[in-house]
Amino acid sequence: MWRLYQFPLCPFSRKVRLLLSEKGVPYELWRENPWDAGDEFWALNPAGRTPVLHEADKNITLCDSRAICEYFEETVEKMPMINGTVASRAEIRRLVALFDENFYYDVTGPLLHERMKKRLILRQPPDSKALRQAMKMAHGHLDYMDYLIDTRPWLAGSTMSLADLTAAAQISVADYLGGIDWSGHEQTRGWYSVFKSRPSFRPLLSERMEVIQPPSHYGEIDG
Repeated sequence: MWRLYQFPLCPFSRKVRLLLSEKGVPYELWRENPWDAGDEFWALNPAGRTPVLHEADKNITLCDSRAICEYFEETVEKMPMINGTVASRAEIRRLVALFDENFYYDVTGPLLHERMKKRLILRQPPDSKALRQAMKMAHGHLDYMDYLIDTRPWLAGSTMSLADLTAAAQISVADYLGGIDWSGHEQTRGWYSVFKSRPSFRPLLSERMEVIQPPSHYGEIDG
């Protein structure tokens, strides 16, 4: 069975978990905090980042969330997540990059640094200015998502895709850390509520990071 090396608030691991669950691929979770990872983990991924997926019996190790997702797109036919025409697939990949890169560096990454890393590792208080900036940037990203949802059934087109899984994974971590103000974003909030009700998403909502607790609405389907 596949073993997924991850930690609860890794948005890239969450994306992989959503994909594996939607495709019905069995796996086990292995907690690996990158800031205190052991030699075994570094041997699997010299970059020292989660997620890492390992299948010992087949001696296969997959690193990087996009590479992992592409691997299962090519090997598991169920629930294709990069589908449609060539142009449609390009649009899916564009949005995956947007959320993996821009949303992460603007919103999720700063929130993780201020609310998780400073508390658990550096033993420092968060910078309120940095938190306000992350929330401001989140509004801009949610405005764009509102626009997409107004013009398409799903973020990248007519069907759910890897773009939706990627966005939901990033937003779930930002929401856990109190970085999402949903006021004025009813379109995206409705789209996210649909995701929160999916069986693949429920395990994510039930997990908690030690010491750091999410807002009360975090685990609610309509929250």
